[in-house]
Order: sequence, then structure tokens, then C-alpha cells
Amino acid sequence: MSQNHEYHQPNAPDANPSDPESDIEVDLQELDPIDGPGFTHYDQPSTKTRRRDPGGVIPLRNLRTRALRGFGRRSRKHDDALRQEQENGEDLQELLQDSLNTQDSSGSTEPEDGAPLLPNKTFLPTRRSYSQGRRSRMPSQIRLPKFITGGSEYLRSQNRDWTTPQIEPEVTGTTRSIRIGEYPLPRFPPNSISNAKYTPWSFLPRTLYNEFSFFFNMYFLLVALSQLIPPLRIGFISTYIAPLAFVLFISLGKEALDDIARRRRDNEANKEEYVVLRFTDNGVGHQKAGRKGKRKKTKMKNRERSPIEGRLDAIAEEERNIEGLSPSQGSNLEVDEIKVKSRDLKVGHILKLCKDQRIPADSIILKSYTAESVIVPKGKQIEYTESSSQPDLIGHSLDRIAVADGTGTALTTKELVSTGLSGSSQDGNGIGEAFIRTDQLDGETDWKLRLASPLVQTLDPHDFTRLTVVAGKPDRKVNEFVGTVELSPRPKSPKKDVTIGSGDAVPGQDQKIMTAPLTIDNTAWANTILASSATVLALVVYTGVETRQALSTSSSRSKTGLLDCEINNLTKILCALTLILSVVLVGLEGFNSREGQPWYVAITRFLILFSTIIPISLRVNLDMGKSVYAWFIEKDPGMPGAVVRTSTIPEDLGRIEYLLSDKTGTLTQNEMVLKKIHVGTVSYANEAMDEISAYVRQGFSSASSIDASQPTVLVTPSTMYNVGSTITRTRREIGSRVRDIVLALALCHNVTPTAEMEGGQNITTYQASSPDEIAIVRWTESVGLRVIHRDRHSIALQSVDTSRITVRVKILEVFPFASEGKRMGIILQFLQGSETTTEVSTTRGEIWFYQKGADTVMTSIVAANDWLDEETANMAREGLRTLVVGRRRLSQQQYQEFSTRYGEASMSFQSRDSNMAQVIHEHLERNLELLGVTGVEDKLQQDVKPSLELLRNAGIKIWMLTGDKVETARCVAVSAKLVSRSQHIHTITKLPSLVRTQPTAAADALSLLNSNPDSTALLIDGDSLSYLLSHHRTSFITTAVLLPAVIACRCSPTQKADIALLIRTHTNKRIACIGDGGNDVSMIQAADVGVGIVGKEGRQASLAADFSITQFHHLTKLLLWHGRNSYKRSAKLAQFVIHRGLVISVAQTVYSIATHFEPHALYRDWLLVGYATVYTMMPVFSLVLDKDVDEHLANLYPELYRELTPGTSLSYETFFVWLLVSIYQGTIIQGLSQILVGSVDSPRMVSVSFTTLVINELVMVAFEITTWHWIMIASLLGTFAIYAGSVPFLGDYFDLSYVWSWGFVWRVAAIAAISLVPPYCVKVLRRTLRPPSYRKVRGV
Repeated sequence: MSQNHEYHQPNAPDANPSDPESDIEVDLQELDPIDGPGFTHYDQPSTKTRRRDPGGVIPLRNLRTRALRGFGRRSRKHDDALRQEQENGEDLQELLQDSLNTQDSSGSTEPEDGAPLLPNKTFLPTRRSYSQGRRSRMPSQIRLPKFITGGSEYLRSQNRDWTTPQIEPEVTGTTRSIRIGEYPLPRFPPNSISNAKYTPWSFLPRTLYNEFSFFFNMYFLLVALSQLIPPLRIGFISTYIAPLAFVLFISLGKEALDDIARRRRDNEANKEEYVVLRFTDNGVGHQKAGRKGKRKKTKMKNRERSPIEGRLDAIAEEERNIEGLSPSQGSNLEVDEIKVKSRDLKVGHILKLCKDQRIPADSIILKSYTAESVIVPKGKQIEYTESSSQPDLIGHSLDRIAVADGTGTALTTKELVSTGLSGSSQDGNGIGEAFIRTDQLDGETDWKLRLASPLVQTLDPHDFTRLTVVAGKPDRKVNEFVGTVELSPRPKSPKKDVTIGSGDAVPGQDQKIMTAPLTIDNTAWANTILASSATVLALVVYTGVETRQALSTSSSRSKTGLLDCEINNLTKILCALTLILSVVLVGLEGFNSREGQPWYVAITRFLILFSTIIPISLRVNLDMGKSVYAWFIEKDPGMPGAVVRTSTIPEDLGRIEYLLSDKTGTLTQNEMVLKKIHVGTVSYANEAMDEISAYVRQGFSSASSIDASQPTVLVTPSTMYNVGSTITRTRREIGSRVRDIVLALALCHNVTPTAEMEGGQNITTYQASSPDEIAIVRWTESVGLRVIHRDRHSIALQSVDTSRITVRVKILEVFPFASEGKRMGIILQFLQGSETTTEVSTTRGEIWFYQKGADTVMTSIVAANDWLDEETANMAREGLRTLVVGRRRLSQQQYQEFSTRYGEASMSFQSRDSNMAQVIHEHLERNLELLGVTGVEDKLQQDVKPSLELLRNAGIKIWMLTGDKVETARCVAVSAKLVSRSQHIHTITKLPSLVRTQPTAAADALSLLNSNPDSTALLIDGDSLSYLLSHHRTSFITTAVLLPAVIACRCSPTQKADIALLIRTHTNKRIACIGDGGNDVSMIQAADVGVGIVGKEGRQASLAADFSITQFHHLTKLLLWHGRNSYKRSAKLAQFVIHRGLVISVAQTVYSIATHFEPHALYRDWLLVGYATVYTMMPVFSLVLDKDVDEHLANLYPELYRELTPGTSLSYETFFVWLLVSIYQGTIIQGLSQILVGSVDSPRMVSVSFTTLVINELVMVAFEITTWHWIMIASLLGTFAIYAGSVPFLGDYFDLSYVWSWGFVWRVAAIAAISLVPPYCVKVLRRTLRPPSYRKVRGV
């Protein structure tokens, strides 16, 4: 930006007087004295203020009266200027760009020591003084009075509901300006969760399209429609239309019920209530929120006002705005709390959030406090100062918020935080800061520290109406945010100073508008969890589909099972056979006209007659079977809480070849436990931890005074208590080393203890950004040393045995953990004296530097040793996350030298981070004393190891996609046995930067993977994965799908979904994705089968998944048992239904040939319908209860699952086998019936043929059953009884007198035997020569 930002001076003219467009000239005749409503000012800092009469004087310096005078003829010009401003949006674009530039070169959003609190590039411009050189840009930057640009909306705003805030119109369409305390505009989406696939308007079109995209549904639709044509009509039209309508009713009904269930679950989340601050104005001219009747009357009065009165009211409003007033500041404003459902939250609402609450929308943290919080430290005075307009090195004016502490210097952000103005209390209550858990958003297990802007933290909620927040456009990037917050001045008051919050004077504040930047550190995105014990006030900025969570989530889609697609292909073959057969039968007659109808009509009638080859009941049986499988899954006692949300794809559970799994909350519980510690010569684990407790008790408890009334002497590393001479020297040395590492672990961290009341007891809990650190601090407490206090300046340790403080330290410097450095350090000064009196001076007090980090970086930092590499390797093989701990003592001179150099490096403008790291390395990270190594375990979910082993033996390739760090993912992969001992882990990290120096690095990595894919597991980070998918997409995915395991780290939700989609499209194999967090929803929806785990932090993944379970180990039963049964049963059911239709079609063909190719039906009306329903349906459908092995054998031999993935149970081979069997049986049944009865077309022949056909199907069902169930027996016997009982009512089709004769019986028995015995003999012979695997494992 070439021009410097300047604050608008209220006393300065708004334009150059020489400018011909200047509004300085005022025609006083146009202004009437104002006897009406006066201007409102704050006389006191409280929210209820007095109104006073300004004496009928209008400050003309703030009015652009030429705009009023020429309102009628200049309105179009103003409209054009506003429209151009909205289109260009130059100011806000510059604002966003400048906000981005305020970050340092490393991308960190934390302010440095020397950085101004209000960077010079982040102002929100209000007005400008335009120079002659910028006059051409005035149309896009001119600011018009609101009574001109607002129109009727302005008048309506005078009687507004103060429950929800006002959002100013977007300037560019990409950013939003949120003004707290006024109406929202109705352009932002509602804050509702929706996992539904359909809307009431899209349900029928989408479901009908999905249904008729299946070939046989479209085929039967055409057949049914053909019956509307008289020449093509065969039998009752209902026999064709009713089955199709029934199929559609069943299918659409299932979809509707599934979607209704999704909506009900969504409704539960949308009905969750949250506390929202409501701003209510009780002043004159304003009504309380909710009194709609009075608001309506006020609007009517506004309409009856004269134009001059309305214009003067608008002038008063503009006057208040120019002086920094909002309507709420000029009235009696009250703030109360109301409960609002999640779906009713709007942009601009202020949420009040407590610990463990889910954040329902993307929000900006305004304030964080606890019950013991102090808003402004006593004795501190906030002073808003403006620096001179002299440009800095970059060429912009500097504006800072300063604290008047007597030094006369303006404090930086870091100094301001340390004084408590940002909300940090001196007792560690964590004011102004909050921890959030984001594992449901990005998969990272570390807690994130979020801060309230120092500009807002000290405000009373009543003053929030002075805030305007500008936020960038909605974006899916969860780690980026750019915005600003503007604090408008208080109203003019007769008093000299105006107070903030607790009453501190703010001289001259009414002269300025303060602006501060907002970054990712000030945000709390939707679907994260507030982990702190503090209460947080947060402003909603994005809702619904505009949240980061929603933008990273793909829309749900209708899923079709692989079995359905295969059956669809088979029906196409059957249709082709039907067409060929029809053409052949007509062609044998020479394509001559019959009964006055053309030959193509005969072909069409044959097609309709043979339509039973493609049985419409197939879809009914399959859909009903899916419902039965879903019922089995939900009622399985071994899978409590399982829910089937998509009941159309249970067969795909038996065809999975790739499993993509999240880590946090899916494979692990995200609960860290320190399992092992090594101090060089001795390793402690399990019961041996009691020995450490004894050493700690000797070193820290024995130093306590025996008299409880006497204070305890504080312990330092050099004065730590040593046991007497009765202990051997070796044990004395071991004890000293143990105490040293316990003390180091209790001090070297960023953990803050908090006290909470649970069940009437005071419980100490810990807050930190890393669960590893919490696990270590809990362990130190378990062995006898508790962190009792921690703030930014000091740490206090307490002996658990005596409950006395034994260690106090002053924090001099903290070097937080960074993924690049992989280590964390702290410089401490130990206090001397007793627990009540401490002594700190520049010359006394031991100064120690403690550091812990990954073994890969700490090996070169600690002193030479011969055991570190071996021990860390042993812990890594056990799946433990290792941390190496070291220390170094510093003299006063060494520390002062380091502090000077470090301060100089922190002020550098170029390569600041690298300069600071270099100073730390040169002065501190040299020859540290190695204290020991810790091993922390991320507790796995129940039975994860055997579950992964079963899935791997079943032939399923497992990919772990996580947003966590590389080291964490490696440890979990090893501990969970995702990677077997025989497999080598090949790691690819930071590939984009590596390629710059080694152009062949990517190709070399891929060639190494190709050399031995069967025994190599891949560990890759997100950046390297993105690079390979962009530049080596085909070669990478071709290699990766061959690997037994792939671990991808630092993956965004979008990357997870892209990987799932890529595997699907590249391999054409079935993939399943499993996760428990909101960050897994996209991946779950992109998979063929999505499985959601009901997590501790939410149900987003469960709601969006096809199948919901409560534990990861339930997945093995879901796939290996229920998946196997669903696929095998549906395959057998589908083939048998096809066989049933083929048999009757072959019989129809034989009959047509015998009747000289006449297109007449063999079985008409009820016989045709009854055959496909009451006479065969129940026995055939009972096959859904069949099983070839029991659950124990399915888990004992997971290799049986491998046979299912190729789809051998329903293939072209099995289809043609059933086709041959159907041709044989249909020919025998119809041919022998005609021969033995001696008639081609008579009721006797039909009775013999049809009865044999029904018996044939019932016996064939019995032949196919592997494991008998009582329902199967009942269905067979019951169906035969129903048929026998219905024969007396079939007189229209049968010769009943012949049916009761012995001639009928022996003919039916003979024909049935000839049609059934040969196929059964072939089946027995084949099963004996080539027994299937299930018979081998069953031993039969």
C-alpha cells in the first residue's frame, strides 16, 4: 500500500475546502432547530446512561449537507459510488493483504517482543483525507451518510430488536463486517447440521432416477407401459404394473426411512442449546426485544413522520456514529443471557461457552475468564496512545496500545500479556486464554492455545456494542484466518476520563478508533471442544455450510452396492437372450403377419411373455434381504450400539480390500500414560515405579519440617536431600539421578494446573497443548511431586506426601515445542529460602536450562554416552513415544550474555527465527547432562492389535490417515501392530524441499518402494503426499496400493477424501473408511463403505457414516462375519430368483414352439403372479438365514474372507451354470408334461406342468441350504400346504377332477424326479472332487 493509514480526526474537515465537491458549505436555511430527540452520551461507564439535551445545536462540521441539499438530484450519483465501492472493495482487500503481512517469516502468528501490539498494516480505515492525487479514487472510497444509503432499512433500524447483532453489508462479497448489537442481514446460511441425502423437493426425482438407472427397473417400466397398448396387452394389466409399483414402494420407502432417521439424528445436534448474550435497550424510542406489537406501532409512526423529521433523525443517527456512538451506547443497555438452539445461532451472536462444550459455529474469542479472574491488574492504568505519524522502516505509522505503568514506555503484546491486560492473572487462572481440542476437526491430538485479543479482553460485555469485527471470506483452511477487530470510542462525557472494565481511566479515548489484528490464535472453529476450565465469550462469524468443518466435508451421495451393479449387468445379458429368443421364434415363421398384426408386434409380445426371465421380484427380495441383514447387525449382542444408517450396501461389507482408518479416537483412545523411564543404568516400568516414589519421598519429603507450623525449606538441584551413608554409593547415585529427572519432568513443560470441584471434592486437573506433557506431569504427581501452581512467571511444586511446597522457580525463558525443532526448553531460576519467604536476586539463585525432545535431535545436543541410541530403539519397538531429557547449569554471566544476544536476535527483521535458534544452539544446546529417557504410550482402543491382525490376514490392506505428527503416527503404527515386525518402514518427509536440492528424490523414493512392496510399509507426511499426487500421481498410487500398510501424516480432511477417491477410481476395489471425528466425515462419505465410531467428542462421523459402531474391534465382526453372511446370502438369493424366472421362461418357450410359435401365455393371470409370490417367495427368501460357517470359524480362519473379494459367489461362471440348470429343468418339466399328458394346450397339461414347477423350486431350495434353520423348514412346509390348499380355487386354470387322480400324481412325481436328480448328482460330485473352503474348515 503506497499510502499511510491515518486515523480520522473528529475536529478536522472531511474534505479539502478547495475541492469543488467539498461539503463544507452549509445552507443554514435547510436546517431546522432540533427540539426532538437529543444526542446520547455516556456520563458514567455503566450501561445505563442519562440522556441530555445538546442545546439544539447541530455540529455542522460533521455533516455533509450538500448531499442533503442535493439529495434528489445526487442520489443516483451516490448510488453509483456505493455500487462501485462494493464492487471494488479496495480498502478491505488492502486490509486483508496487510494483515497477512503482519505475520513473521515462519508463518507464526505469535507476536514478537519488539512487535507493536497494533501492527501498522492492520487498520480498519474509517475516513480518509483525500489528496488531489487520489481524487480519481474517491468514488470507490467515499463514505456516505447512512440516512442516504440506508433508505427504508435505516428507518426500520431505529426500532430494532437488540437480541441479535447488526452485520454491515459486505463490501467485496468476500469479507464480512460484523457490528455487535444490531440486526444481522439474512444472507448468511443457517447454523444447522444436515447429513440428509434428500430434501422434500429432491427426494422423488433423485430416488426415481436412482431406481430407473438400474436396467431391469427400466425394462419392467417399459413392459408395464406396453400393456397400455391394446395389441400388446397380455392378461391383466395389473399383473405387470402392480409388481413394479410394489418394488418402487419398497425401495423408496427404505430410502425415505433412512433419510428420516438421519434427519432425526441431525435434529438432536441442532437442538442442542447454547447460552447467548442478549443486548436489550430499554431507552426512550426503543423497545425490549421480543415486543413485536410495539415495534410494529413504532414503524407505523415512522411512516407518518414528515420528510424533514425523518431526515433530522437520520442526521442525529449519523452524528452519533461519527462521534463513535452506536444506538446502544446512547441508551439504557442491558446484557442478559438467553438459551438459543444450535440451529438458530446467527453470525454476530456472542456465545458463552464452558468447559467440555462443543463449539457449534466458527467463532472469534472475545473474552476468557474464570471465577477468580481480575480484568485489569491493580495499579495498572490502560492508556491508548498514538505514535507520531513518522513512518517506520517499512513506511507506515505505528500505533500501539500502551500501559501507563510509570515508565512512560509502550509495552509490546508480550509485555502486555505478562502484565495481565490480556487476561492473564497473576495466579495462573488463565485469563485471556483458552485451550481447545481440535482432534474432531483436523485430527491433531495436541490441545491448541487460543487467545482473546488484548483490545477486547479487558472490555465489559456491555461495551461489546462498540466492537466491529471484519472477517475474511469463508475458507476450508483450518489453520489460517485473517481479520481485524475495531473498538469505537466511547461517547463524549463531561468527565475527563472514561473507565474500562474495572474503572481505570482512559484519557482521550473518545478521540480515537482502536484497531487490532485477528489471527488463527483468536479463533475457535466449529466442532472443536473447549478444554479449559475458563468461561469463554465468543463471537460467531461463520455458520452452517460456511464453517471450516462444512467446507472440508464433501456432500453425501447415494451409494450403490457392488452386488447390485453385478446383478444389473447380468440382467442385461438376460434381456439380450430374451430378445434373441423372440426374434428366433418369429423368424422361424418367416416374419409373417399373424392375426392381422405385423411381425414386430409378435416380437414385442414374445418379449413381454419372456419378461419373467428378468424377475421383477429380484429387487424386492434383495431389498428385503438387506433389511434383514441390517436387523442382524443392530441386534448383535457382540456389537452393542451398532446402527445401520445406509441399508442398501450391507453386501459390500464382505468385499472390502482396502481399509482407511483414522488414528486419534479410532485406533487410540488419545489417553497418554508414561509407561517406562530409563536413567542410564536402570530402567523402571510397571511395579518398579514404586522405587521411584521412594527416591522422590527421600529427596523432597524429608526436607520438610517435622513441625507442621514451621515452613518447609525449598529444594534446589544442588541442595537436594541425599540419604545417609547406610545406603550404598551405587544406590545413592541412582537415587540422585532419579530425583534429577523427576524434577526436570515436573518443571520442563507448558502444563497449567487448575482446581475443580467434583463430587464435593477439590480435584486438580491439568491443561496443556500436548497430552504427552499432561501424562508426564500426572506421572510426576503419582511418584510424589505435584505441580501445584504455574503461570507465565513461576512454577511451584508440592510434595504429595506432606502437601507442602518444596520447590519454587522463576521462569526466565520458555522455548515452546515446534514440529521443526522437535524439542522444548525452559530456563529457570530456583528460589531459595522457605515456602513462605523466598529470595531472588540477580546474583543468587541457581539458573538451570532444561530441555526435552525427540531422540533424533537430542542425540547431538546431550553429552556423549553409550546407551541412548539403544534404549530409544528398544522403546520405539514397543510402540512408545520417546523423549530425551537433559539439563545444563548456567552462571549469571552466561545467562546475561545469552539474554542479550537472544533479545538482539528477536528484534531482527530478517531471518528472525533462524537467528534466535542459532543463539539458543550456541549458548544453551551444548553438552547437556543426559538425565534419562521417558516412554509414553498412547493407549490403544480395546483389542486393536488382534483386530488389525485379523483384518490383515483377511487380505485387507490398511492405510492409516491422520493429522498428527510423523513420530506419533510411527509409534502408534508399531504399537498397534499395523506394521508387522517383518516389515520395513520407509519414511518420506519434506519431499518438496528435498526435490529442490535433489531433483530425483521423488523418483528414487518410488523406485525403492517398488523394489520390495510386499515387506515395505510407507510413512509419508501431507506435504510429500500432495507433491507425489501432483507430479507422480499414477506411479505413486500404482505402487502404494501394493503395499501392505501406508501411514499418511499431517493429512487434512480434504486430503483424506481425495486419497479414498483415488484408490476407488484406480483399483476399482471396494474400500472402507473408518473414523470418529468431524475431520473424517469427508473420507467416510467418499468411501464405498463408511464406518463411524461414536467418539467421546462428538457424533459427526457416526451420523455421516453408513454403519455406526462404538469400538474399533467391532469392525472385524462387522466385516468378517456380517459382511460375509450378507454377501453370500444375497448372492445365493439373487441366483435363485434368476433361476426361478429362467425356468418358467424356458417352459414358455417350449410351449410356444409346440403351439407353432404363437405368442400366447402358458400360465396366465393368477398362476403367473402366484408363482413369483405366495408359492415360492417364502422358501426362496428364507435363504437369507443360511450360513456356511459359524462365527467362531470365520474369526479363526480370516483367510476365508479372501475368497469373497473377487466375487466368486456371484460371477459369470456361476450365472451360466444356473442358466444351464434352468434350461434343463424348464425343458424337462414342460416337454414331459406335454408328452405324458398327451396334450399341448389343455387344463390337464397346465395342472401337471405348474404343480411340477412349484415342487421343483421348493426342492431346489432345500438342496441349496447349508445350515438349516427352523424358519426354513416352516417356510417349505407352509408354502406347500398353501399351494395344496389353493388348488381347489384354481378351477379356471386346472382340471380339478384330474388333479385328484393317481395319474396326476405319478406324472408329477416322475417329471420332478427327472428334473431334480441329475442336477443334484452333479452338485454332489463336484463338491466331492473340489470341496469349497468352508467345507474344509468345517471338516465335512
